[in-house]
Amino acid sequence: MTSRAASFLKFLAPVALAAAAVSSPAQDKPVELKFAHWLPPTHSLAKTGFEPWARSVEAASKGTIKVALFPAQQLGKAADHYDMARDGIADVTWANPGYQAGRFPLIAAGELPFLVGKPGPGSAALDAWYRKYAAAEMKDVKLCFAHLHVGTMHAKKPITEPSQLKGMKIRSSNGTNAAFMSLLGATNVQVSAPEARDALEKGVADALAFPWDSVISFGIDKAVKYHSDMRMYASDFAWVMNKGFYDKLGPAQKKVIDDHCSNEWAARVGAAWGDFEDSGQAKLEKSPGHTIVKVTPAQIELWKKAAEPVYTQWVQSVDKTGVNGQQALSELRKELEARKAN
Repeated sequence: MTSRAASFLKFLAPVALAAAAVSSPAQDKPVELKFAHWLPPTHSLAKTGFEPWARSVEAASKGTIKVALFPAQQLGKAADHYDMARDGIADVTWANPGYQAGRFPLIAAGELPFLVGKPGPGSAALDAWYRKYAAAEMKDVKLCFAHLHVGTMHAKKPITEPSQLKGMKIRSSNGTNAAFMSLLGATNVQVSAPEARDALEKGVADALAFPWDSVISFGIDKAVKYHSDMRMYASDFAWVMNKGFYDKLGPAQKKVIDDHCSNEWAARVGAAWGDFEDSGQAKLEKSPGHTIVKVTPAQIELWKKAAEPVYTQWVQSVDKTGVNGQQALSELRKELEARKAN
């Protein structure tokens, strides 16, 4: 090695060490990340999604990001969680875009009836598809990731065909599901998940669209006894972050957040929560007084036929945003098919 080369290496050494120090998590200023959601702290998603994500962020940041969870609407109502992230009431929130029908028309594609069958790969497909639209549709926040659950109809009487819903009062899961219920002649009861049991017990609602295990965790199994065995609907959810919070993070902390706001985490949360929710069907089947209502393939076709106008309405609503609705729907279908999620 020449003396000139040796001198150059001696010059580079402190520069490299300084760069490493700048990028090291140990040099990042400690911050607290306030994560708000509206589920009970004992809910399956809290145990399979929120808490594992929080622990992973803390570990990856070497403790420079501490995650404080605020469950059960502690910081605001369920329908307000998107705006809570936008306004900095919380740093990250778990939002149901369908609670504000019409505000987020693109992501509502994931809510279309009988489109998604498997929540894990379905979540991965929805998240991958939606990322190119999120910058415009959710421009007030930084999208962490999107996922979904799949559910069915739970009622005070057996439901097997769409014609039976005429005249019933239905607690719908989101705006798209509400449009479907209206199309079938039902009256929509707009209440959030935490308010659903009360609506049923008071006779304000006769039935509801809900995932399987949450019927148990929210105590709704005390109010309804019949559960239709079909994959009728899906609900979309978005983990969204306050932009100002993200911007103030150090470089290494931003990388931790980026690594945890990924398609891999969308799939992981969607699968873990979805599998747990689906396990609720077997629990209800074994519960005294509960009936799993079988729905035949011919009856499923009746439901799908009845849902066709909802797809038309979705395409038309998206066309108004300047996006080609039919093309966007075709792209989502391809993602779902590629991941065997439909």
